[in-house]
Amino acid sequence: MSSVSSETPENTPAPVRFDTKIAVLLREDLEPWQRLNVTAFLVSGLGPAVPEVMGEPYEDADGVGYLSMFRQPVLVFEGTKETLTAAHGKALSRALPRALFTSDLFATGNDRDNRAAVRAVPTADLDLVGLAVYGPRNAVDKVVKGARMHH
Repeated sequence: MSSVSSETPENTPAPVRFDTKIAVLLREDLEPWQRLNVTAFLVSGLGPAVPEVMGEPYEDADGVGYLSMFRQPVLVFEGTKETLTAAHGKALSRALPRALFTSDLFATGNDRDNRAAVRAVPTADLDLVGLAVYGPRNAVDKVVKGARMHH
């Protein structure tokens, strides 16, 4: 007997398609631990600033509750330092919600020192290693143009 589901196309829910996008752009020369750390820090800023990106809380079959997570996928890209600089400029010109991570933040150990490290550098001189952006799909696509999907 076949293990094919009896579900027919007419009763299969349509795939969810978002008109917005969450993207993280990482500098290609980061170590694996840095990629993970930077990604985690970058996306942590989106939920509080843009509450509509958050889904509902989770619950397992036994009723144990879990925190809400993003309602949509986070796409991770990588690119050169120049790609990040260009993406940063595009995100600023489009006024998209954004988070940044600079190389200076690898040497700090808390939020106060992180903010001070960013505040000490003019926008044009930021040594970006990561950028997260959220917004309309086409605007985010333009921001990450030239970057490639992280693998």
